[in-house]
This record gives sequence, structure tokens and C-alpha cells, in this order.
Amino acid sequence: MSSILKFFSDNTPEIAMLLTAGPAGLAWAVACLWLAGYLKRAHGVRTGFTRKVFHFLIFLTVSAIHVWFGLPAVCLFGGMTTLAIFGAVALGSGNLLYEAIAREKDAPHRTFYVVVPYVATLLGGVVSNMLFGPYALVGYLVTGVGDAIGEPVGTRYGRHSYRVPSLRPVGPTRTLEGSAAVLVACVVMLVVAVAADPGSCWTLALLWRIPVIAMLCTLAEARSPHGIDNAVLMIGGSWLGWLML
Repeated sequence: MSSILKFFSDNTPEIAMLLTAGPAGLAWAVACLWLAGYLKRAHGVRTGFTRKVFHFLIFLTVSAIHVWFGLPAVCLFGGMTTLAIFGAVALGSGNLLYEAIAREKDAPHRTFYVVVPYVATLLGGVVSNMLFGPYALVGYLVTGVGDAIGEPVGTRYGRHSYRVPSLRPVGPTRTLEGSAAVLVACVVMLVVAVAADPGSCWTLALLWRIPVIAMLCTLAEARSPHGIDNAVLMIGGSWLGWLML
């Protein structure tokens, strides 16, 4: 606990950043929720897609903030996103913001599978940054894009499903097609992560390590319990990036 408190103490944004970037971050997080909810309500897009639209936008935003503005800004945006998520939960079933990210198939534990995955993701980001520093970017990218693409592809094209562990008895499944999409996306995002590092040097060793890391991330995502897979993939991806890149 003391390490976590020190982490936040060292990365607390300055007052000027709170006053200027805080409202902007909250507005953007709410806008991402609204867009996902609008797609569902106005165009009949399934929650398996809309939830990942929000996930994708938030993680790409965090990745950009991490690269351009640093960890205090990431912590600030994380706090603003937390306000948006818990605001949506408070509004509850039927509200556009809530319906954007609450899966019908998670009933009667829809709120549980909004709150717990988000808290796990938040803690995963903290742990990744505490333990692996700049390599947390690898975790952001493989989770934000790799994991985000798996459910929509599985929802649309999945034909070969398999059961996964769950924190609550909702009978979750994933698909081989979705996992294959995770693998491809992880490879692409790892290339992006390496390219984003101005000190990186493309070598033969790096070229074989990227698909190995992508495969390990895909296996981690495939076997992670429903609800905490984001945290597992983020920490695992950051650790593998630190270890092998």
C-alpha cells in the first residue's frame, strides 16, 4: 500500500494541470461513453462492439498521453475516466452511458462486470508503471487494441467458442477467431511500441521476439478470468516488453 501511495504522490498532477486538463479529460471520457451508447441505441450495434469502442478510445488516449505528457497526466486522465465510469453506473440501467458498456449477457451481474474490470484495469496500469516504467506503454497498446479487437471479432465471426474462468457464474466464453484477432493486433501494436521508442534498433532478435510476446499475450488473454483479463494482459504485456524488448 505504501508503494502505491508513493506512486500517486510522485505523480500527482500540478494544480494548473488539474484545472485545465482535468475538465477536458472528463469531457473526453464522457464523450467516448456517449459515442458508444449512441452507436448501440441509434444504430443497434451490439454491446460486444460498443463496449470495445469505449475501451479502444480510452486506451489509445492513455497511450498518447503517456508518450507526450507523462505519467502525472496519465494519472489525471485515469481519475477523470473513473468519474465518468462511476457516473454511468450511478445513472444505471436504461441510461445511454451505462448501456454503452454493460453487457446484457452479464445479467444479473451487469454492474459488477462494469466496475470490477475497470478497477482491475486501473490497478493494472498502476502496477505496470510502478514495476516496468516506460514499458507500461507496451501493456497499454496490447490491451487497448489487442484485447479490444478480440470481442468484436468473436461476436461477429466467432464459430469456435471455448469456456473461460469467471468471477461470477455468467458462463463466459471466448472464441478462437477472436483470439486469432488478438494475436494479429498484438503483433501490430508491438511494432508500434518499438517504433515509438526513438532509441530502438531493429534487429533479428527483435523480429522473432515480437511474435513470441504477441503469442504469450494472446494466451494470457485467452485464459484470464472474465472480468480481470485487462489487468492480466496489461501487466503481462508490460513485463514481457521489459523482459524481451
